[in-house]
Amino acid sequence: MDGFQTILKFFINRRTAIGYSFMALLTLGSERVFSLVAFRCPCSNENFRYGLVFLFSPAFVLLVIGYFLNSKTWKLFTGCWVNPRKIFPKGNICHFFYIFGQITLNALVAPVMWLSVALLNGTFYECALSGLRNPAYLDAICHNKSVKCFEELHKVACGKSTMPFSESEELKLTLQAQSQILGWCVIVTMALLSLLTTCCASCQSKVSHLQLMFWKVYAEKEKEQLEQTFQLYATKLSERNLKCFFENKKPEVIPLPAFRAWEDASQLYSFSSSQQHYSTIHRLVEEGQKEINEERETTLDFVDRREIP
Repeated sequence: MDGFQTILKFFINRRTAIGYSFMALLTLGSERVFSLVAFRCPCSNENFRYGLVFLFSPAFVLLVIGYFLNSKTWKLFTGCWVNPRKIFPKGNICHFFYIFGQITLNALVAPVMWLSVALLNGTFYECALSGLRNPAYLDAICHNKSVKCFEELHKVACGKSTMPFSESEELKLTLQAQSQILGWCVIVTMALLSLLTTCCASCQSKVSHLQLMFWKVYAEKEKEQLEQTFQLYATKLSERNLKCFFENKKPEVIPLPAFRAWEDASQLYSFSSSQQHYSTIHRLVEEGQKEINEERETTLDFVDRREIP
C-alpha cells in the first residue's frame, strides 16, 4: 500500500510534465492521422491555400480550445459586459492584459506543439510552398534548374512533374529542409520565451520559494475542497427543495453566500504584500465579505500560471 501511495504521489507531483508529454503524443498522433487520412495535396494552383489551411487551421482550433478550457478565462470575462471594472480596475488597467497574457501563454502550448510537429514532418509546408507563385521566391528556389521548374513546381509535392528525377527530388528535399528549419526555430523560440517569462515572473515574486510552494499546495487543496463543497451544498439544497415541493412543507433555511460574496469570490486573486492571503476566499474570510479595494497593489498569481489549461 505504501508503494502504491509513493507511485501515486510521484505522478501527482509531476502531473504538469506528464500532461505536456501526453499533449505532445496526442499532437503527434493527430498530425500523422491528418497527413495520412485527410490531407491530399491538389497539385494545382490551390496548393498554397490548401497547405496553409491544414498547417494553421488546427493550430487556431487548439488555441480556441485552450481559451475555453482555462478556468481563468471565465473568471476574467464573466460579467465584464455588465461591469467593465471587473477587467479594467480603476488605477490598474494593465492588470487585464497581464492576466490575459498568462491565459494566452497557457493556450499557446497545444498550437505551438501542432505547428512544430507539422513543420518537422514537412508535408503541409511542402504542398503550400510548392504552390507559391511569387516571382522572387520562384527565382530563388528554381535557381540553376530547368525552365520546367517555374511551370511545374506545384506538381513536385505529388511526384507528377516531368522534370528530371534528380531536380524533382532536390526540390522536395529543399522544401522539407526549409520546413524542418522553421519547425526547430518555432521550438527554440518558444523554449526561450517560456524560460524568459518564468524567470521574469520568479524574479518579480514578492514571496519566498518556500512560501510559494506552500501557496501552490494550498491552492490545490482549496480547489479540491471547493468542488466537494459545491457538490455537498447543491445536493442539500436540491433535496430540500424536492422534499418541500412533494410534501408541501415550508423550507428550512440553508445558509448560502450572498450575491455580493459570490461576485467577490469569483474574481481572480491578486497578491498583496501587506496581507498573507493565499486566495480570494481566504481574503474574504479574513477581512469579512466586503467590497474589494480596487486600488490594491497587485502582482501575478504565481500558482495559477503553473496550471495546464
